[in-house]
Amino acid sequence: MSPPQSSATVASRADFTMNLDDDNALVERARKGDFSAFERLFDRHRLIAFRFAYQMTRRIDDAEDLVQDAFVRAYNNLHRYRDEARFTTWLLRIISNLATDRARMSKRRNNLEQQEATGALVWMTDTSNMDPISNLEKDRRQIAIEKGLAALPVHHRTVIILRDIEERDYQEIAAILGCTVGGAKLRVLRARRALRDRVAPLIGDELQ
Repeated sequence: MSPPQSSATVASRADFTMNLDDDNALVERARKGDFSAFERLFDRHRLIAFRFAYQMTRRIDDAEDLVQDAFVRAYNNLHRYRDEARFTTWLLRIISNLATDRARMSKRRNNLEQQEATGALVWMTDTSNMDPISNLEKDRRQIAIEKGLAALPVHHRTVIILRDIEERDYQEIAAILGCTVGGAKLRVLRARRALRDRVAPLIGDELQ
């Protein structure tokens, strides 16, 4: 006999199901031409979309452009959305693909990112202040980690952000990247090793 679930757990699962169903209902209305329904989706999910895009680009203007492009692409491709997936998962996959495409088109941006990457990973998970540059801690190890992250190829940086900063589970990462759960785990492992190899020469030891 399984142990009884707490009321908080039951409520949390109920809220998740409600939110998923509500998103799907809004998508269906938007498919039928109700633009106000899509505006509600935008209002509901723009913060999480911006946070992810900002972590990918570390530039507010670029993140805002990425989010705008992602929602436009989502609206134009609503017929491809499948209700069994979460709307946020689908949206983050669009953002990830757009960011990858932009990185391939403009490699020189990496130099700018390295110049601006002068602080800790900690601020990336703090949405209370979207101007993190002025609040970065001048810790040598943290600076080295951030520089190493900025110098990674975009495919490695994406999985580090999804798993270690966004703390998303492997199933959702697999859905975002369009691969198997095993493939997602392998990509995370490779990305962590790549980050460690970038950071170790900067701090004189290996990233734990």
